Amino acid sequence: MNASQDHIINDQACFHCGLDVPVKSQFVTVISGKPRRMCCPGCQAVAQAITEGGLDNYYKHRTSEATSPEFSEQVIPDQLLAELALCDQPSIQKAFVTTLESGDKQASLVIEGITCAACVWLLEHHISNLEGVVKVSVNLTNHRAQLNWDESSIKLSEILLAIHRIGYQGHPYHPDKEEQLLAQETRKATRRLGIAGVFCMQVMMLAIALYAGDIQGLEDHLVTFIRWASFVLATPVVIYSARPFFEAALRDLKTRHLTMDVPVSLAIGGAYLASIWATVTASGEVYYDSVTMFTFFLLIGRFLEMKARHRTGRAGNSLMNLLPASAIVLRDSEEHMIPANDLCVGDRVLVKPGHTIPADGNIVSGKSSIDESALTGEYLPLSKNSGDPVVGGTINVENPIQIEITQVGAATQLSAIVRLLERAHEEKPAVARVADRLAGYFVAAVLLTAFTVAISWWFIAPQHAFWVTLSVLVVTCPCALSLATPTALTVATGTLRQNGLLITRGHVLESLSRATHIVFDKTGTLTEGNLSLQQVEPINTLSRDDCLSIASALESHSEHPIAKAFHHFSTLHGIAPADNVTNHVGQGLEGTVNGEHFFIGKPEFASRHCGQKLNYDAAPDDKNQWLLLASESEVIAWFGLNDPARKQALNTINQLRQQGLQVQMLTGDSSAAVQHIASELNIDQAISGVTPEQKLQHIQQLQDEGARVIMVGDGINDIPVLAGAQTSIAMGSATDLAKTNADAILISSDLHRLPQALNLARKTQSIIRQNLGWALIYNLIALPLAATGMIAPYMAAIGMSASSLVVVGNAMRLSKLSKMYRLKSNNQTSQKGR
Repeated sequence: MNASQDHIINDQACFHCGLDVPVKSQFVTVISGKPRRMCCPGCQAVAQAITEGGLDNYYKHRTSEATSPEFSEQVIPDQLLAELALCDQPSIQKAFVTTLESGDKQASLVIEGITCAACVWLLEHHISNLEGVVKVSVNLTNHRAQLNWDESSIKLSEILLAIHRIGYQGHPYHPDKEEQLLAQETRKATRRLGIAGVFCMQVMMLAIALYAGDIQGLEDHLVTFIRWASFVLATPVVIYSARPFFEAALRDLKTRHLTMDVPVSLAIGGAYLASIWATVTASGEVYYDSVTMFTFFLLIGRFLEMKARHRTGRAGNSLMNLLPASAIVLRDSEEHMIPANDLCVGDRVLVKPGHTIPADGNIVSGKSSIDESALTGEYLPLSKNSGDPVVGGTINVENPIQIEITQVGAATQLSAIVRLLERAHEEKPAVARVADRLAGYFVAAVLLTAFTVAISWWFIAPQHAFWVTLSVLVVTCPCALSLATPTALTVATGTLRQNGLLITRGHVLESLSRATHIVFDKTGTLTEGNLSLQQVEPINTLSRDDCLSIASALESHSEHPIAKAFHHFSTLHGIAPADNVTNHVGQGLEGTVNGEHFFIGKPEFASRHCGQKLNYDAAPDDKNQWLLLASESEVIAWFGLNDPARKQALNTINQLRQQGLQVQMLTGDSSAAVQHIASELNIDQAISGVTPEQKLQHIQQLQDEGARVIMVGDGINDIPVLAGAQTSIAMGSATDLAKTNADAILISSDLHRLPQALNLARKTQSIIRQNLGWALIYNLIALPLAATGMIAPYMAAIGMSASSLVVVGNAMRLSKLSKMYRLKSNNQTSQKGR
């Protein structure tokens, strides 16, 4: 040893793995500035890889000393350490890591190896105890984890390493990567299920011969042959097909946590070993058929649950897969094809007809229609002009356009939608949290019950004690209980997203189902949110089209919201351009058209210049906002503008009333249009002219009186009331701040989705109650039957698997309910129209 090694800390155990260090061992690694002794060159190489990868903090933050690590025998390969270290690089994190306002980092991970709710508890408990981890939530249904951490205290690679240490594998979430993992999981599950099915059938045929031999008699050498043949056929099922159960059970026992894999492994392993003993000693009974059948039916249940989970997972992946792999960048007036991931803010991109927009940006050249159906559910393309924003993942339909990139990577709206979905999944409703806790306690109760049954039968009939206990372990496996809530919530959330309602908080489905009141903002929510020309009333001899042509020529020089109501008509009429246009702020416009001077604006403004004094009271009615067009000698025409109600608003409100909700309108608008809209939509209570604070006070008063309120709004002035309501929904056209503070976003801005969402939320709660009730009733019935010896092990296997299939199948009905309800709503609408 050299001089530096004279100061080595004289530990008796290897600093890395905890095993004793041989006396003559000279393997040393410098960790955190101090030389540490290693027991072998393997530990030295791994420790050096950890140190060189910048993961020294692993030794600082590991939760147990090196003398007794829970998974010290797992040597992490150098290649894996290098891969984990790559996750700390900013260029890699750009695609899946975002920085929160607090400065913490947030990432979405995919976790391999999860089998039940207890796995979720173990992962959340273990990761949250790591220093620097702020928050972690694992979703059982799609096996994704939402992780917040302080980068100054812990690196992402250290967290991933900690996940590997307890027997799971964590990967940064990316649709392509997850698709690979899903495909790999499907192949493995199919292989295991196929082997179990094939060999199960062979063992069952041999078992029938044994059963027949017990009745009619069978020679001893044939009995021995059949038993050994059954042993050979059952062994691949136990060793290969049932391997995931044993691995998960071993992992759970090492982490001192009970999951459903523990009783399942005890049942399979116990029956298999007992059958081997009976085969070798030529005594007792063999149950190779029960072992293979139990494994086969359990794998069927998990396979179907996996396919349902993959289906809901792919629904979320399809969002990110909307982005193209490449983009055409314009540099020095030349087109360059580059990977879409390499785009930077400020790049100018050419998007040809039929191509997908690669990132968020603004149109700088061209005019086209954009298909946003994948995001909003609206099947009609939207017209977009120069200056309009476009969203990555939408499709350019008609003409080539050039866009300037404003957001890339995790900052795009598409990524924001995915994060909102993840936030909804991570916030578990109370019923889901109860089910998670219940599953862990239930496993402990099952094991205790099985032990009690075994002792009882040992004194009653020792020859039956083992098989009765085996049936108890199998029949009470809490698979259905663990799947009851998350499967239903995930299917319902995915169904609503596909129909244009994005749920961003975990409590929404529960609170929607219990709502009693729904309160709407007016402008932009019940109405279109922009003024449109409703009436033209000529006063003199000019025709309607002539009056409209003059007004459009003048208003084309203004970008005021009122002027925009006329812009559409400037392309429909062959009008002469207006000259010398002057804007009188808050009053109107004046200018020259075809050599004649005109005025348009408020009645008192326009009439003052023609010598006729008129005011707003002289307008045709009080339902619209009226503008007056006048020349220097006479008044010419009235133009009535209004913000019309959305076409689907009346039908939506009628459906909400039929569902038992009280409908109110709460708006800051104090004009006569409020009562007109309320009357048109049959809204009983409409409160106008209120400030944001007064809106919040009104909602809080309703809630204090026991109402469960849904607030629907879209503007900045709605933010306080959206945050204060029990359930808040922002329109798809709402401001970013409004969307951030809302519990759900109506991406398509189609109000018809609201009654559909309420219907689905109520059905979801009903199905969750059905699933939990079924799981509990099944166990209450099956447990006494198994404990009294009335259920054989193979019957228990069929019952347990069937129970899980009932729960998953019942939850999957939610994906069809929305279609049925939509057809019903459309039929009602068409009948009312007739």
